[in-house]
Amino acid sequence: MDNNISQNTLSDIRQTLVLNAPIQKVWAAVATSEGIATWFMPNNFQAELGYEFHLEAGPFGNSPCKVTVLDPPNQLSFAWGKDWSLTFELVDREGKTEFTLIHAGWDADKVTEFGQSHGEVHGRMSGGWIGIVAKLRQIIES
Repeated sequence: MDNNISQNTLSDIRQTLVLNAPIQKVWAAVATSEGIATWFMPNNFQAELGYEFHLEAGPFGNSPCKVTVLDPPNQLSFAWGKDWSLTFELVDREGKTEFTLIHAGWDADKVTEFGQSHGEVHGRMSGGWIGIVAKLRQIIES
């Protein structure tokens, strides 16, 4: 079969929660370097389309990223590493904010730049994102 779509694509990881905070407060937490560092990873992010930055991934070193969508205060997407994309979608819900995180680009046939299979990392990150977005909720609602 000569097509570019892998038959081993893993599902996107999605986490959605409604935060008891206005959309601008949530946007500041998910679309600024300081905000992202409080709940996700240290970084040198700038809210600028095409901007290349790094997430400081602890023992894995600096992970390269590039801003691909910037639509304040509703959507931020960036390429992460060599295969993934991360999207933050925000919707105003009458003073509260519906926040959805989408971690896409998974393929069971691929390995990360650190030599781990996507399947192995997908399982770990599926659980990991639950704790990460819970930390975002704690920071936003405190």
